[in-house]
Parts: sequence; structure tokens; C-alpha cells
Amino acid sequence: MVTRYLFGSPVETEAVITPVETSQGFPPALNVLQQKEGLLSFSCKLEEEDIVYGLGEAPGGINKRGHLYESFNSDDPCHTEEKKSLYGSHNLIVIDGSRHLGMFVDCGASVTFDIGYTDPEVLTISPSVGDFVLYTIEGSSSEDILHQFRKIIGRSYMAPRWAFGFQQSRWSYATAEEVRSVVSDYREHHIPLDAVYLDIDYMEDYKDFTVSEERFPEFDEFVREMRQEGIRLVPIIDAGVKIEDGYDIFEEGKKNGYFCKRQDGTDFVAGVWPGRTHFPDFLNKDARRWFGEKYKCLLDCGIEGFWNDMNEPAMFFTEEGIKKVKSYLADFDFSDQSANHYFELTNQASGLANRREDYAAFYHHIHGKFVRHDLVHNLYGYNMTRAAGEAFEKLYPDKRLLLFSRSSYIGMHRYGGIWTGDNQSWWSHLVLNLKMMPSLNMCGFLYCGADLGGFGSHCTRDLLLRWLALGIFTPLMRNHSAYGTRRQECTCFGDSKAFEGIISLRYRLIPYLYSEYMKACLEDRLMFRPLAFQYPEDKIARHIEDQLLVGESIMIAPIVEQNAVGRTVYLPEDMKLLLFRDAQVVREKILSKGWHYFEAALDEVPVFLRKNKLLPLCEPAETTDALDFGNLELMSFNDREITYLLYDDDGLSKNYRMPGNQRLLTVKEPD
Repeated sequence: MVTRYLFGSPVETEAVITPVETSQGFPPALNVLQQKEGLLSFSCKLEEEDIVYGLGEAPGGINKRGHLYESFNSDDPCHTEEKKSLYGSHNLIVIDGSRHLGMFVDCGASVTFDIGYTDPEVLTISPSVGDFVLYTIEGSSSEDILHQFRKIIGRSYMAPRWAFGFQQSRWSYATAEEVRSVVSDYREHHIPLDAVYLDIDYMEDYKDFTVSEERFPEFDEFVREMRQEGIRLVPIIDAGVKIEDGYDIFEEGKKNGYFCKRQDGTDFVAGVWPGRTHFPDFLNKDARRWFGEKYKCLLDCGIEGFWNDMNEPAMFFTEEGIKKVKSYLADFDFSDQSANHYFELTNQASGLANRREDYAAFYHHIHGKFVRHDLVHNLYGYNMTRAAGEAFEKLYPDKRLLLFSRSSYIGMHRYGGIWTGDNQSWWSHLVLNLKMMPSLNMCGFLYCGADLGGFGSHCTRDLLLRWLALGIFTPLMRNHSAYGTRRQECTCFGDSKAFEGIISLRYRLIPYLYSEYMKACLEDRLMFRPLAFQYPEDKIARHIEDQLLVGESIMIAPIVEQNAVGRTVYLPEDMKLLLFRDAQVVREKILSKGWHYFEAALDEVPVFLRKNKLLPLCEPAETTDALDFGNLELMSFNDREITYLLYDDDGLSKNYRMPGNQRLLTVKEPD
């Protein structure tokens, strides 16, 4: 049962699209605390056995107990353990214990979740404003609560099937020749590849919806050339618009009042990649429609996918911030050699980016009202991606396009997926990638993944191979790295045979992964599940965080420690271990319920097949378009006749429910 509680006069986020009756008063399951200045906090007691799920893209474990979190979309690539917020705000939590209770705080401003941080036995939710909507959800289990939640927030975005292929990116492939070289290397080494990404250097002076004629001449011809190679190009679109006379996007946005304003009505200015920049007012439906239509110029060139970036929005500096630092330096006492003086000095410069004061200095026009940005901050990236998604519906109503974003809020899940931001080449971020997947699914984000190998820092061969062994199961499988870091394409680490084998296995798995993804979208359920969801009475399984169920048939237990040659795994039921090398099973063994240790070399991938479940595999190919879904190998571990419902559509159209999209696969009872 879902109940809605309204407080104040909140801005409508449109995260929830199914009407829910509003109840008067306060939720009976929560204690309500009156804070200073009329703000409210909600708290409840946590029992010892309670697990707290949710919060989507957040640091920490699958169980969120013991930590303090803040929903405030933040451009921060150093996702260390003390951080309270990342790029997205997904204000859903689910308490799983002797009771099952879900809570969604629908609020575009900052919200703090103290989940046993101050008091180990108390959960406290504190919105930073008095205007918000609180939904409570009661159900028989966590999965029941999440199914109800997904029903009210709407169906998740469904990516085209080609977007399940391996994708290669870097900041930046700065010329067409460099892209050709990357593609040629992959094809020469027979490593499957479906897409190459164009970061900010494909543009002319970092201007959205432009292409550098010098670096990418005859761009539409180049797009066609890449398609003949089986490659889709996926360009970046940033949130900021360069201030430049004669630049049509700037001229149109300024003329029509489509940019965010200062309180005095002038256009807000910040420094980002293009230099002095305006931010489109994506919370204004007219500005959203205008910006979304601009994607057409690239769609007309044959582009079929985009990634939206820098849309928290990220700011390198503002004029006000610069003035503050200059004023500080003018009065700086260089004769004071104390350590405190030094730290104060360095903090002045490092604090220029993404200042909270700057987020409180500009405004949106929302349904005729002037609304300060920090009160709706978490909705910005969501509405940028919504602008594109709504435009695509009009421009290509019958075709699926790839679309995902860095910044997000619940509701954006209907328009696109996400990648988990600018991570690092750290083993801890490999673990974080694993733990984020079920939490993101809970909040409706099914097409998601991390920058495999890590975006910042210098990746090593062993880290990339282990990360790919996880990434072959995530819908978005993209290798991405930053300018100035070691090159981490799969052809850059000497012998590429291990990379070929792992990525070829991904292509063998696509019939299963795509099928489970589409069914999860259409049926409002999870693709990645904690073991506790399937085995709620198993006290060991309830607390396992480095193993996940992927779809109905398999469990994964990636090796996530440096130099490890194997790992211990807990099986909540009898399972069959399938160890793959070169995309083929090289060892299989039936293991009984309980603890086991297994070994897996860097070029091997373990998959655990559940009993009386079926895993369909196809032959690998170098692109998704070349895969043969009509001739499948069926892996099974059964003692009776079993079936599997395969979802197999054309991968591009939106005819999701056509009868021919599903077919039943059967394996008979063994002799």
C-alpha cells in the first residue's frame, strides 16, 4: 500500500506519475520532529536485524546502515568512503526486517539520511526545506515494496539492443583518424566492439551541437563509414552553453529567455569547459523543448546515441567566487607561516568549483514562478535528459535511441540510463560498482554501469580484466578513461587474448542479459538482486554484499581484490559453477549449498547457474548486429524439465508487447 503525505507547497518533480491519494497528518510509522525554522525530520527505530536498502547511486554498501548520506547532486570524482553524496539523488529507502517499510522523499533540494550514524538504532530523514512530498510504502517483502514503487514512478527506459555491446571511450578521441585507429585495433585483435564515444574535443570550442570541421571533416560521411564497420558513434552533450556572439544556441537561448537567471533577471554566468557559460533552464518546459530539439542536427547525421554530462550542473568557478579569492589574497599575511594559514590558503582556491553559494545565486522559471536553484538542484540533470528523451519521442517515435546521463533523480529513469560518474582506477571502485547495481535497480535505473577500468588514475592490466569480468553483466559496458591517464583500451596491455575472451563472453551472454533486462523493465522488477531477496530466511545470505543474482538464472561472485587468484563464495542453494575462458566453459562443477573456495585466473570468468534454471548463450560475434539469436546453446543444471522465457525483439523498435517477442525454451528432464 502506498500513502502520500504533502508538506508545504513543493515544486512538482513528476517523479511519481501514477496518482496516489494524499493522507492528512503524519505517517503513523514514523516519529515527526519539529526542527528549527519550521523544518521537519522523520525518524524510526531500527531493529538489530533490519537491513536498509536503497539510495541508488550512493557510496557504501548495499545495506546502508551506519552511515550518513546527503542527496545533493555533486561533481566529485573522488568517491572515497567519507563522501555523503555522488552525482545522483535517489531518495528511496526500504527497511527490511520483521517489518517491511519503504519511504520516498520527493524533494529537489538537499535531503539528509542518517541511517544509524548518530544513533545506531535510529534512522532519521531530514529534508532541508519544508516543501516536499513523502511516500510511505508497506508490503509483504522488500521486492513487493519495490514493485509497488516502480509502478507509481513509471516504466524504466529501454535501451536498444546494440547498446548491450561493448563500448569504448576516452577523454578524448580528438580526431576522426584517432577513432579509426581505435576501431582498427579492436577489429585487428578480434575484440568485439559496438560503439566509440566522442568526448568534448569533437566539438568546435566545446560548443554543444557543433562538430569541429578541422578534426572531424564531413562528419555525416564519417558516421556512415563507422556504421559500415559496425560501429555507432556516441557524442557527449554538456549542460553549459558557451557565451559567444554568432553562436546560434547562445543567440536563441538569450533571445527567448531560456537560460537560468540571477535574482535581478540577468543571465547567470559560470566558468565551465567553453569558458563563460550560461545554463539552459531545463525546469522550464519551453526551454526544455527548445534544447531537446537541438539534438536533431546530430541525429540527422546518423547518430543513434548520446551521453549527457556536466549536468549537476558542474561549475569550475563563478565571477563571485573569483572575487572572493582575490579579496582574500589581497589581505593575505605572507609572514604567517602557520599550518592553519597554509590550509586556509589552499582551501580558497580548491573551493571555487561547485560552491553551494553559487547554487543559491541563480533561478528557474517553473510554471510562472521564480524558484531558486538550490531548492530544486537535484532535478537539473534529470530534466536535461528529459529534454532529450521528450524530443526523441517526437523525432523518432518508433525507434529506440541510446541515452544516459551523469546527474539524475528518480523520474529520469523513464528517459534514460546513467553511468556512475567519474570514478577512479581503484579496486575499491570496482567493489562500489558491484554494490551500486541492485540499489540503482531499486530506484528504476536498469540501463546503468560504471566506467570500466576507472576514469581517473592509471589502470593496470589486472584491474581492467577483473573489472571487465564484472562489467560483462552490466547493461552498460563501457571502458572510459580520462585525459592524462594511461591509455586503457583493451589493446594497450600487450597480449590481448584475455580481453578478447572476456568480451566475447559478454556477446555470448547477450541473449540472456538483454532478455532479463527487458523483462525487468516491462514487469517493474529488478535485474540485479541481493541474495537476501531470493533467500530471505537464510541468515548468511542476508548479509552477503559481494555476490549478486543477475536475472532469474545466475549468480555472480566477481574477484575484486588485487593479486587474488580466487575467492570464497557462499551458495544459498546447490549451484553449478561454470568457469569460462575464451568464451567457452573450461571447467564446470556442481557445488552443494554452503561455503566454497574457487580459483579463477585473470582470463577466466566464474558464473554460478542456479538449479533448475536455464542460461541461453549464442555464438560470439564482433558486433551485436551479427549475433544469431536463432541458434542458442542452453546451459542447464536440472533434475526435471525446465523452461525459460526468452525475450527476443528486433532490438530497435518500441513494439515491446508483440506476441512474437517472446519464445519458450525447454530442456527436458535428464535421463
